[in-house]
Amino acid sequence: MRVLLTGSSGWLGRHLAPLLAEAGHEVIGLDVAAGAATRVAGSVADRDLVFETVARFGIEGIVHSGALHKPDIARFPRQAFVDVNVTGTLNLLEAAVAAGHPRFVFTSTTSLMVRGDVRAGAGASGAWWMDEDFAPLAPRNIYGATKLAAENLCRVISAESGMAVAILRTGRFFPEDDDTLAVPSGPNLKANEFLNSRLSATDAARAHLAALERIEGCETFVIAAPPPFTREDALELASDARAVILRRFPDVATVYAGLGWTLPERIHRVYDPAKAKRVLGWRAETDFAAILDALRTGAEPPFAHVPDWISPVLNA
Repeated sequence: MRVLLTGSSGWLGRHLAPLLAEAGHEVIGLDVAAGAATRVAGSVADRDLVFETVARFGIEGIVHSGALHKPDIARFPRQAFVDVNVTGTLNLLEAAVAAGHPRFVFTSTTSLMVRGDVRAGAGASGAWWMDEDFAPLAPRNIYGATKLAAENLCRVISAESGMAVAILRTGRFFPEDDDTLAVPSGPNLKANEFLNSRLSATDAARAHLAALERIEGCETFVIAAPPPFTREDALELASDARAVILRRFPDVATVYAGLGWTLPERIHRVYDPAKAKRVLGWRAETDFAAILDALRTGAEPPFAHVPDWISPVLNA
């Protein structure tokens, strides 16, 4: 299949492009920045460019992973988020329909599920258990608001056209340091997040490939490493997460102490990717158990930590 991959020079794109190629797909990358898989330079907000690219390369499927992200809020006005994340998605959807594409994969974010009360802490029943049915949705910033608007465009156009659309609400897989949390340190924080909200970029790419090849209808999926908890743990996770973690991994405190790392005292939300396993046959290969296995042997953790990573930006 000839696949148009937007965001091909970004962190996900550079992992996804070779995976698509290995699976036998021809990848035509579109990005504002140069990259190994980027064959078309420009923005998805440029409607003429999008339609011309789809026609010129005979595109048969679209994976739309290009976007402005949360760290970009400090660098771009709200209108840029609307132009890229909303209008850009509409341009691609309409180009796909016009070309008669059978399927479309959209990279969304779990961030749009993090309402103000979720951000503030646990709920009355403990840690928020967040799957595809989690509601109501009330994004707290322009990033989440535009991603939700783009999701709704996917649903509307899929219903009108019959095109199969997969909406992937991915957990965290960015390599840079968190832009709001400095404690614990970057690698320690990333390892902890594999308990409830993170996945590797490789696993995120694998989820997109599975969605491209298997999606039917219009479906939304939470994409994250499988948590080592159950819903019955929610109340205790909110008050004493360390105790729950130690029951699952009795030696984790010793392993962490050797690194000078700390475990989370409380976990306020858990992303549940069970639907992706059930419908797409996808499961993250890197989970907290895999990370702990690496740490026990002194190996590098199986995730990327690139503190100075900056996403490609719009051309000046």
